[in-house]
Amino acid sequence: MRLIVFWLSLLFLPALALANEGGGEGKEVVGPQYMEMTPKFTVNLIEPKKYLMINVQLLVDGEAAASITKHMPALRNELILLYSGRSITTLQTSEQREALRKETFDVLKKTLKKYGTSKGFEDVFFTEFMLA
Repeated sequence: MRLIVFWLSLLFLPALALANEGGGEGKEVVGPQYMEMTPKFTVNLIEPKKYLMINVQLLVDGEAAASITKHMPALRNELILLYSGRSITTLQTSEQREALRKETFDVLKKTLKKYGTSKGFEDVFFTEFMLA
């Protein structure tokens, strides 16, 4: 039985190696990808002992990923300034959160234009949003 398993594994080993290489074509898929802005943002709200924790994901075209990575400190700074000091009552409804998402997109696009180009930056998504 061991001998049969051994020979079958030798028979399928080249096929597995080829599958791991992407079928041998050598082409990478270029297109939109998601980038997580890590670590998550945790900022103080205007109310005492209240904070916002938010996880931001960016949808970017392949060529914009390098620019976003390069300017990540400036982008994070702008978002911390945008999110800090807000009132908890302005972040409770889905409409308010969608407005914040659009505002986030505008701030990031403006910052990317300031430091280079915003070409390839497509959208922003919140994957976690917690008020405490």
